[in-house]
Amino acid sequence: MDDAERSQQAGFAEAPHYHGHRERLRERFREAGADALSDYELLELVLFRALPRRDVKPLAKALIARFGSFAEAVNAPAERLREVSGLGEVAILEIKLIAAAAARVTKGQVKQRTVLSSWSAVIDYCRTTMAFADKEQFRILFLDKRNQLIADELQQVGTVDHTPVYPREIVKRGLELSATAVIMVHNHPSGDPTPSQADIQMTKSIVAIAEPLGIAVHDHIIVGKNGHASLKGLRLI
Repeated sequence: MDDAERSQQAGFAEAPHYHGHRERLRERFREAGADALSDYELLELVLFRALPRRDVKPLAKALIARFGSFAEAVNAPAERLREVSGLGEVAILEIKLIAAAAARVTKGQVKQRTVLSSWSAVIDYCRTTMAFADKEQFRILFLDKRNQLIADELQQVGTVDHTPVYPREIVKRGLELSATAVIMVHNHPSGDPTPSQADIQMTKSIVAIAEPLGIAVHDHIIVGKNGHASLKGLRLI
């Protein structure tokens, strides 16, 4: 009888092999931060609490293989996460909490200052909340006369490549909120943020209705996995 068998018979079963791996991963995160970890390792840290009695490395690697990156995995719809073998509701909740926390943090950074003086925070917020969605979403940031955020509203959710947008409804909502400016944001699930002709024409229609009523259109931002595009920056409005 070897030492391992004697220990087990005495009621002292050896700890699973992944326990040491978990502590080493936590220590690396504590000492060097998230940049020292790969995407799947960061996902492991997220899954540790939800799955305390499992080796989660294979599951984390499977999530990255399926969705492409940490950001895409945590932003994946719950119904798609349920398709991953071994990922239960508790683990899915932990993953979606990470996405919600990231969105809440970036939104807080936008609300702290005037929007136009914190443009990089606006872009970060838009990308965090929308860039990895699997359907098109159309969001409006309504601003007051000091260019501070009054409201952030998701106006429409469409299909993988189209979102119905109603310019008069957008302007009506702006008047209800006493907004003096808006920033429009939508995503391209394809990943390419290049504006289409339909995007450009729709934006011009909103500008034509909004500006005579005292509501300026500061920009229309398109976000995708591969970056973002500003119609104002491209001189398209």
